[in-house]
Amino acid sequence: MTLTSPGPTVGVVGGGQLGRMLGEAAAPLGLELLVTDPTPDCPATPVVRDQIVGDFDDEATLRELAERADYLTFEIELADPDVLERVAEETGTPIHPAPETLRTIQDKLVQKRRLSNAGVPVPEFRAVDTAADLREACEELGYPAMLKARTGGYDGRGNIRVEGPEDVEDAVDDIAGPAMVEEMVDFERELAVMGCRGADERDTFPVTETIHREEILRESVAPARASKAVREHARDVAHDVLDVMDGRGVFGIELFETTDGEILLNEIAPRPHNSGHWTIEGCHTSQFEQHLRAVTGQPLGSTDQRFPTVSTNILGDVSERQPAALRGEDGILETPRAHLHWYGKREVYDLRKMGHVTLTADDRDGLLADARDLRDGLTFE
Repeated sequence: MTLTSPGPTVGVVGGGQLGRMLGEAAAPLGLELLVTDPTPDCPATPVVRDQIVGDFDDEATLRELAERADYLTFEIELADPDVLERVAEETGTPIHPAPETLRTIQDKLVQKRRLSNAGVPVPEFRAVDTAADLREACEELGYPAMLKARTGGYDGRGNIRVEGPEDVEDAVDDIAGPAMVEEMVDFERELAVMGCRGADERDTFPVTETIHREEILRESVAPARASKAVREHARDVAHDVLDVMDGRGVFGIELFETTDGEILLNEIAPRPHNSGHWTIEGCHTSQFEQHLRAVTGQPLGSTDQRFPTVSTNILGDVSERQPAALRGEDGILETPRAHLHWYGKREVYDLRKMGHVTLTADDRDGLLADARDLRDGLTFE
């Protein structure tokens, strides 16, 4: 890549909060971002060169993006990999990660089968098409079990806990499409590793502990409060996952640490991920800068951690959809080593991700409690 003014352009499918943070990371690298998103004036627009308004899988939109960019990537899995592959080939614009990786990730059953076949440890799972399939699978895996829509689910959407036989019919009806069921993992904690594939190198960020409630990520703690042996095992599994992925970029690798110290793969995101937001302040290179370095073929940056870090999500706390007006942010801005990240979404509704707060310290003791106190001082009401 040769730096010029204006700089090389990266086209990004998606202009939400991840596109916004990619735009913030692009400027110091001499890169310019162009995003596509169906929502006019999407959250990324204040920090990128331009937005093409169009659906994530619209071929004309993606073709225009490819024609105007030097590199292509995506921050959302709703893009059509066939269309992306076709426009990239016809325009000669390289795309990373590869569309083949997107095909694998979009279908949770395909993802699990491919990773399992490669030797990556995963929970026991079965394909489910009917209530009879689910009943039979749960007889093998045991109750409770987790039923997942094969496509489209996020932040707990498309996941249904099946407590017993009496829940089978309703669970299948609620998913209303192709599904898979997994054994319920008895885990000590959930972990995440942001893995990086560059042109000729691979790396991982420090292992992170992720804390969920109602299947929505609430806090990330780095380094994870797990033993050194468990963290090393998690990084080894993450490297095995990277071996299966195609193309360059950052990959969010979600894991379970079981109660007996084993590591199981949960899911993969072929892009920067919520569990890696802490790297903006916590590491020498953020996950967003790293993704752009990888996509454009630049050397990867250092993933070393600068100090213990906790990130907490700012979620909507209102009962009805309404214009977004955050209150209580002065408490964060007045706190040393606290950092507010606002995603610029115009409307707020219950549990919608509106931003995050990051807090750093010289040691990890009390850091999570302090970060929660800062986050709990915020409201949209």
